[in-house]
Amino acid sequence: MRALLAVLLASTALPAFADTLPATSRITAVTVYPDGARLTREVTFTAPSAGSHELLVTDLPHDSAPGLIRLAASDGLQLGAFNLRADRLPPREDPLTEAQQSAKAEVEAAQVAADTAQLALEAITAKVEAAEAQVRFLSSFTGALPDGATPDTIKAMAAMIGAETLAARQSALAAKAELPPAQKAVTEAQEVLAKAQAAYDTLPSADMDYTALSVAVTAAGAGEATVTITQYVGNARWQPVYDLNLTRVGGAKLTLDRAVLVTQFTGEDWDGVALTLSSSRPSEQSAPSLLWPELRSIGPEVGAEELSRKAYGSDSALYESAPAPEAAAAPITAAMTYEGDTVVYQYPEPVTVATGAEDLRLALDSLDFAPVVEAVAVPRLDDTAFVMASFTNASGEPLLPGQVMLFREGVLVGSTWLDVIAPGAETDLGFGAIETLRVKREMPKREGGETGIFTSANRQSESAVITVENTGAEAWPVRLLDQVPYSEQDDLEIDVTASPAPVETDVEGQRGILAWEFDLTAGGKQTITLEHVLTWPEGMVLQ
Repeated sequence: MRALLAVLLASTALPAFADTLPATSRITAVTVYPDGARLTREVTFTAPSAGSHELLVTDLPHDSAPGLIRLAASDGLQLGAFNLRADRLPPREDPLTEAQQSAKAEVEAAQVAADTAQLALEAITAKVEAAEAQVRFLSSFTGALPDGATPDTIKAMAAMIGAETLAARQSALAAKAELPPAQKAVTEAQEVLAKAQAAYDTLPSADMDYTALSVAVTAAGAGEATVTITQYVGNARWQPVYDLNLTRVGGAKLTLDRAVLVTQFTGEDWDGVALTLSSSRPSEQSAPSLLWPELRSIGPEVGAEELSRKAYGSDSALYESAPAPEAAAAPITAAMTYEGDTVVYQYPEPVTVATGAEDLRLALDSLDFAPVVEAVAVPRLDDTAFVMASFTNASGEPLLPGQVMLFREGVLVGSTWLDVIAPGAETDLGFGAIETLRVKREMPKREGGETGIFTSANRQSESAVITVENTGAEAWPVRLLDQVPYSEQDDLEIDVTASPAPVETDVEGQRGILAWEFDLTAGGKQTITLEHVLTWPEGMVLQ
């Protein structure tokens, strides 16, 4: 070992050391971002004496980057230069974790018990086979009678064969009686072994491709010391998932149950770590975009050929006039902002996240909101109304993007994707159809069976009767939306009449969208008539 370490020291441009101290690290805490993670490792070792040493940490992932590593030392220890080694590494001891070592011992003990039970079963089987062989031999005896045999000797020989046959059969039966418990013992021992092996297989492993971190350390004296390694890695993420339950019994209430899915493909397992989830996004844009001056000019008119040559020819002065935008800063720089005003979530218990495994789901907390609930109907397209809940994010923290399962009075009614909702922002969400609110939009016919749209040379009219009926036992506040055409030409006039009149026109800035609001009692019905007339000069065509 010392010869190998001497070769390693001779091949690395580091200060001279009194000793090389191999050590392993343990991941104690992880901060996971929506894209990437920060790992905190602790390396505990014993300095044999005061002075300079080389600390060789032999279990970092093989794709570790030195620029994304930060070091901190305990009292009495000074850190110097460090580098990473990907080859000519010293051999490591058994990389099993403590949990794996314990589980491996249980597997070995279960294997011994299973082997012992199998041997006991085989011994009983041998007894059965020996007794049955003796019975077959005695039963097949056809030897000649000895010379001078008398009736007494013949009788004695027959008695002996009968007694021996009976004894052999009894031995066989007794041995067979021992078979069921022995077979059961084998089965149980094999089940225990299978469970122990499965438990061992599911444990996070410390065996992986690795690189070594070589650190120059100066100890004030002999004794135990600790180096903390902070390392930023990719291939890890978390995303929220939500259950959103809307209730109206006893007052409208919206409950948001939050959970997270954590996934990592870092190449090593996180075993029993303190987990923090940060909403910081260090891999995304960290500064506002840049605007560049746009120079426009005019010149004499040119023919099509000359214009094409200037546009597609070798003259690229217009494209070279503005400098190219600077490259974005390294993503890791923005990671330091997570301790500022960035929202983080700390999981209260140690967590194990295996590399390459399925998403690990962890529960967070619940938030309650006071929504405004109404039934929204679009009779032009739908034949029923839908529950819509509008709420303001009063939690003081952003709600991050995630999948939402929608519940109404505890019953699943759908799912959707939730975009980022900033603190204080208002959001509308749909919670399924209300089958008891039936919506109908009819265009009445006139004499001759004509439909509700009537067109002449320079005039077109459309009339509709909209009905909303509540067939249920619950009253609903209803918001009904419909539309009429709009014009941006003075010569195309549009006259709209509605009864009752809408409470809002050009809803959310959309021209021609109308809205009515009313309360619909149980068993109630509301009718709206809507008509619009378009007129334009003769000689023009409606488009």
